[in-house]
Amino acid sequence: MEKRKVSIFSDSTCDLSDELLEKYEITLVPLCIVLDDKSFLDREELSPAQIFAWADKNKKTPKTAAVPFEKMQELLAPCMERDEDVIFFGISEDMSSTCNVARLVGEEFDKGRLFVIDSQNLSTGIGLQVIRAAELARQGKSAEDIVQEIEAARHLVRASFVVDTLTYLARGGRCSGATALLANTLKLHPCIKVIDGKMEVGKKYRGRLEHALKKYVKDLEEELTEADTTRIFITHSGVQPEIVEEIRNYLESLDRFEEILETTAGGVISSHCGPGTLGVLYYVNA
Repeated sequence: MEKRKVSIFSDSTCDLSDELLEKYEITLVPLCIVLDDKSFLDREELSPAQIFAWADKNKKTPKTAAVPFEKMQELLAPCMERDEDVIFFGISEDMSSTCNVARLVGEEFDKGRLFVIDSQNLSTGIGLQVIRAAELARQGKSAEDIVQEIEAARHLVRASFVVDTLTYLARGGRCSGATALLANTLKLHPCIKVIDGKMEVGKKYRGRLEHALKKYVKDLEEELTEADTTRIFITHSGVQPEIVEEIRNYLESLDRFEEILETTAGGVISSHCGPGTLGVLYYVNA
C-alpha cells in the first residue's frame, strides 16, 4: 500500500521563524489582530513593533481573533485536493476557536484527510510539537502514528514566560488594572506558565528585567538538567539582544542541548504579553 503524503500546518501563534518553517516544510496559517475596527493577518500585515506603537498611543491592547474560515480554506485546499493527509496544530482551545475553524474547513473537502491537534499550548510550546511532527513525517510515519505520538507527549511540554509589565495583560482583561499597577509600581515581573492549556501566574520576580530573567532561568535549572536534549527555545518580544545572549550563554553552559533556538514572538502573542517578555520552552522526559 502506497504511503500517504503528510503535510504539517500550524497557526501563527507557534512563533517559529521563517527559517524554521522553511527547513521543516511547515505551512503557517495566520490568526487575526484587530486594531479598533480593522483586522490584520498576523505576521503578514502587522509587526509587533507596530502593535506596541498602536497600543501605547491608544492606551489599550489589540483584540485577537481566530483564523478566518476563508483563509484556512485557501491554505488547506491544495493539499486536501491532492488527497494528502494534513496535520494542523492550533493554539490551546481554551484560548482560541482556531482548532474548531480548521475542523469546519475539513468538512468542506471530499478528498484528503485532516487531523487537528489542540496543542494545549501557545508560542513555541506549539512550535516544539510542530517540529517534532515534521521530523516524524520525514521518517515516513503515518498521520495516525504522528498524531498519537504528539498527543501522548503533549503534557511534557514546558512553556513559561516572564513579562516585563502587566499593562498589556490588564488592558486585555487577563488581570486586573489594580494588580498591574501594583506589580509595575513594585517592579514585579510575573512568570506566566501554561498548564493544561491555560495561562497561570507563577512566581513573581522583583527588580530590573535583566535580573528577573536571570533568576527565572536559574530557577529552571534542576528541570533543565533532566529535560529532553534535542532542542530548547528562547522566545521573546523585543528583549535587548545582550540579555538574550546572556540567557543563551547560560543554557549553553549546561552543556545539555543539541540545539538552542531563538525566536521572536509574533503579533498575537506580543499583543497579549507586551514588549520585554522572554520565555524558555522545552520538552521534559517522560
